[in-house]
Amino acid sequence: MTAPTAVRRVVIGDVGGHATALFAELVRLGADPGTGRLPADLQVVQLGDLVHRGPDSEQVVALVDGYLTHQPDQWTQLVGNHEMQYLRQPVFEWPERLHAHAIETMRRWWGSGQLAMAATVKSAGEVHLVTHAGVTAEFWETVLGSPRTAADAAEVLNSLAAQGSDDVFRAGVMLHGTADEGPVGPLWASAATELVPSWLHRPLPFSQVHGHSTVFDWARDRFRAAEPIRAVTSVDRSARHETTTLAGGRIIGVDPGHGRAPVHPWRGWPG
Repeated sequence: MTAPTAVRRVVIGDVGGHATALFAELVRLGADPGTGRLPADLQVVQLGDLVHRGPDSEQVVALVDGYLTHQPDQWTQLVGNHEMQYLRQPVFEWPERLHAHAIETMRRWWGSGQLAMAATVKSAGEVHLVTHAGVTAEFWETVLGSPRTAADAAEVLNSLAAQGSDDVFRAGVMLHGTADEGPVGPLWASAATELVPSWLHRPLPFSQVHGHSTVFDWARDRFRAAEPIRAVTSVDRSARHETTTLAGGRIIGVDPGHGRAPVHPWRGWPG
């Protein structure tokens, strides 16, 4: 009898329009360097912000569409605030506009449910909630109703997104310099000033993995968060991961900080 194949689950942070960097990381994880096909044991969760900044947004969308079409059980695609510019009324200005085909592809994902607001990943025996920017304590309590498990939180988030609830799309300091009325949502929470500080004085009900922003500034090699957060955060510079350990769990940031050019090195988590 053949033993079941062990599963590797990898969370990939913001891609930012860099198809070559994304493909190289997938090949490092075992994808076929010719066809890009994922190995049977690999499951990928991508955190959103596939597009903008880099030169290859359309190629990134096409690459991911191939996985969602041909290996849908091995690729989970989450939405970021940059994808949402094309799925709802835009809320910020961006100099780059995607080609129509890429926009139509993302709208197809959103309409079919292939583009989600939240997912879960099990690592080291613990189930983590995975969203683009993370769920603050205030949002968890007042909007989600204080779910005790990551799976329950993901279910509520995806249901609210499917209903078009404004709560999950609400921006905060990163867009306006101050919070909108009500708690910032999981597409916009700033790791250093909104997400992590909100959990400093109350236990996490479950651990989280997020992209979108960081408590550590990779470009300047220094923290952008206050001392209480610095004291409980470890940084992996070779992977561009940061782990803040709090009562009840961890908040793990995996945004590598790609700009107009991709950064090196970087890795998916926990790949």
